[in-house]
Amino acid sequence: MSHDHRSTQTNVSKTHTKFPTYTYKTPILATRHRENTNNYLKMPADDHKLAGLGSSIATVMFLWAIARQYFPAHVDTILTQYISRLVGLFNPYVEITFPEFSGKNSDGSGCLSRSPAYTAIQAYLSASCTDQATKLRAECEAGNTNSLNLVLDVSDEISEDFAGATFWWSSHKEATFIPLPEEQRYYRLSFHRQHHKLARVAYLRHVMDEGNRIQVSHRRPMRLYSNVSRSRYEHVAWCHMEFKHLGTFEGLAMDPVKKKEIVSDLLAFTRGKEYYTKIGRPWKRGYLLVGPHGTGKSTMVAAIANFLGYDVYDLDLSQVHDNSTLRKLLVEVSNKSILVIENIDQVTSLLSNGSKVKSPKTTDVEENIVTLSSLLSFIDGLWSARGDGGHVAVFTASDVAKLDPALIRKGRMDVHVQLGFCEFEGFRVLAKNYLGLDWHPKFELVRELLQVREMTPADVADIIMFKTIEEPIDKEKVIDDCIDNLIEALSKCTFKQETAINNATENC
Repeated sequence: MSHDHRSTQTNVSKTHTKFPTYTYKTPILATRHRENTNNYLKMPADDHKLAGLGSSIATVMFLWAIARQYFPAHVDTILTQYISRLVGLFNPYVEITFPEFSGKNSDGSGCLSRSPAYTAIQAYLSASCTDQATKLRAECEAGNTNSLNLVLDVSDEISEDFAGATFWWSSHKEATFIPLPEEQRYYRLSFHRQHHKLARVAYLRHVMDEGNRIQVSHRRPMRLYSNVSRSRYEHVAWCHMEFKHLGTFEGLAMDPVKKKEIVSDLLAFTRGKEYYTKIGRPWKRGYLLVGPHGTGKSTMVAAIANFLGYDVYDLDLSQVHDNSTLRKLLVEVSNKSILVIENIDQVTSLLSNGSKVKSPKTTDVEENIVTLSSLLSFIDGLWSARGDGGHVAVFTASDVAKLDPALIRKGRMDVHVQLGFCEFEGFRVLAKNYLGLDWHPKFELVRELLQVREMTPADVADIIMFKTIEEPIDKEKVIDDCIDNLIEALSKCTFKQETAINNATENC
């Protein structure tokens, strides 16, 4: 009797040693390669039988993989389906897959939005379970080494005990070749089928709650996104860097009354989610910034982003090849973010409903099909209600006459901001920022010149800015020289409209 018992133990040990080397996806779950041999030998008799059966099935599958190439395609498909069902009857483990993108078709294409479950799981595993991992991937915000984050790399596996049950997490990726070689990443959760209810009711809820909490507590810096594509056949996606623009409303050279109105409108928008829901409108806001180059349109975009704390998505329409690509880019824009299209008057003049637009980078044969109606659908159509809302769209233009009236109507571009040439109140803001001056005897002359002469705030700032980093020895003389240079430059500028000149003369 004792001799037979030892013989049985020896056979079981050999089975355990050989079995984990087989890489077939389903039977490998019958035993986990991270469990040690001692725990395996303590398994009940039924589990020993399952392990032996799993090894036999693995052998059959190996032989089947060799023989199946000689079967006709339709026979191979039918046999594969039945064999998979047979193997599933003896597999005691359950798998749940969490893809990075939701809305994926069977061929791997058609991914629309990044799954919140995937990001929550990534945050949870990075904070809780990476000590067990042997393969980690380091992610870091551009230019910010303090934001280094370690995540589970592809093809690695870690385990976690929860309420007396063991759960295994693994990271994977697969390539789809229809229509493009587009990489798809996903997490896989494996557990024994007897813990199915525990996994659904308690464990997954625990992972989601902790992952979301970790994301909130480790709030990342603001990001600036841009769409980049080197060819029309390349997978188009957003790339990002840390947003470090220091523009604020306090440093914006414009009429203080206008600034106060814009700030009040932004505050009302951020606090108005419940109101928008009550009246049945998507929680969004549109701003149209119109003015010549150098009047502060980009600085105002940065000021809005810093005021709200939102990420910025800078959309380059010349890199968008068709409506499908545009839809995919815009649907990936996160909640509480700013979509910016600069110089839209130079782009939408080529767009019309149903028209074909040729990209500067395409040949005569390769044409883009980007329509104005597709863009408007995301600004004020059905797609504008995507996600939890909080979307802000900002368009900049130099000539509003070139814009389609459908694009800038109220309800789509809610606030129109006219940014013109530098006025005296804007000059005072610049003088305070660059020279540290609240008043100067020559300011009255500057006021009279700014009323009749055209000069952008960017040009004024360049003239009065100190040209050296070091503190000047005679600061007052340097300041006087800066103002004199501005007065001389204003004297050479072109006059404003005749009505403005007449008003200035009457005021004098």
